[in-house]
Amino acid sequence: MARFEQLGTAIIPGKGTQLRLLQRNDEFSIRIAGSPGELMNSRLHGSEDALATLACERLVDNPAPKVLIGGLGMGFTLAAALGALGSEAEVTVAELVPEVETWNRGPLGSAAGYPLNDPRARVHIGDVVELIRTSPGAWDAILLDIDNGPEGLTRKENDWLYTTPGIAAAQAALTPEGILAYWSAGQDPAFTERLKRAGLSVEPVTVRALRPGKGARHVIWLAW
Repeated sequence: MARFEQLGTAIIPGKGTQLRLLQRNDEFSIRIAGSPGELMNSRLHGSEDALATLACERLVDNPAPKVLIGGLGMGFTLAAALGALGSEAEVTVAELVPEVETWNRGPLGSAAGYPLNDPRARVHIGDVVELIRTSPGAWDAILLDIDNGPEGLTRKENDWLYTTPGIAAAQAALTPEGILAYWSAGQDPAFTERLKRAGLSVEPVTVRALRPGKGARHVIWLAW
């Protein structure tokens, strides 16, 4: 079996943790240096796709929706959102690590079909929190695939998004009929209750990492 080869490295701002981009044939992997596990693998993106499709299917009556995605990753959520939306949509991806955009414009882009080449796609290099805090009423959907979900893995600052103030800020950044969608590696009943206490209707959906019926079980919270 072929071995993974390293294509690039990047440092997570403010953390000092190193990300590694690896490739083996047509398979890509993003890992944290020194950790045995993976953050992402290009063969396991079913739940990233679902994050976009579950939210964007609720925007079918909006001819020109504006969607914000927190986290570019391997581009699968962006690709799925673009595939579910019409020609007048605008999808902005906030990515904290500049090299991740570079990887997606290079060899890694082939995994998701080079979604950054779509004219409807925009990239904001920086923390998604900045856009949420500074764009009240701007987004028809906010899709957050940050870290590992409500309990941050790579960057503790990410936890704020899942707190009561973070939820309130995300609500304020939505249009009146807007929807929030959160990805998580696992269940978190406390987060479900936190969303409900914020006055949101909440639907936690279990999805599979590979495809329906296959792969690890992940969770998408839809809140509106």
